[in-house]
Amino acid sequence: MDLIRILIAILLPPLGVFLQEGLGKHFWINIILTLLGYIPGIVHAVYIIAKR
Repeated sequence: MDLIRILIAILLPPLGVFLQEGLGKHFWINIILTLLGYIPGIVHAVYIIAKR
């Protein structure tokens, strides 16, 4: 299941974080990072999924 979440996080970083954490602070941080640059959003999303 984590592999699917990581693939989703690469394509749509906020969706990957949402599937892992829900509408918490990490989701909103990821939205901001993705708007500032796509790569920081991906890195944050993969980190959130992998730290579990």
